[in-house]
Amino acid sequence: MGLRQEKFGKQIQRDLSELFNINKNEWLLGAFVTISNISVSPDLGHIKIYISLYNNPKRASILAQLDFCNKDIRHALAQRIRNSVKKMPNLHFYEDDTLEYVAKMEDLLKTINNPK
Repeated sequence: MGLRQEKFGKQIQRDLSELFNINKNEWLLGAFVTISNISVSPDLGHIKIYISLYNNPKRASILAQLDFCNKDIRHALAQRIRNSVKKMPNLHFYEDDTLEYVAKMEDLLKTINNPK
């Protein structure tokens, strides 16, 4: 990512984190989530938001709720960044499963290192 994309992504991540704290019960069904990564397209028109839902049994319903509330999230975010961009970008939410992958790899390595 370029410098402008990276700077814009950090601003979006900061603002979304604050909005998620404020609207946690409505948008996230009361769950604790972490925005682990943000990827911004070169034209700043699309943003991929990777959310960590580690050890949460309601993953699918949280992602579905985020997609359902996408319009409200975009509106609230637009109120915060209205002086930074001309057009509000489209938001796409994805689950970040990096922590689960790391845990799975550690378990596999433990089984390899401990032959029975």
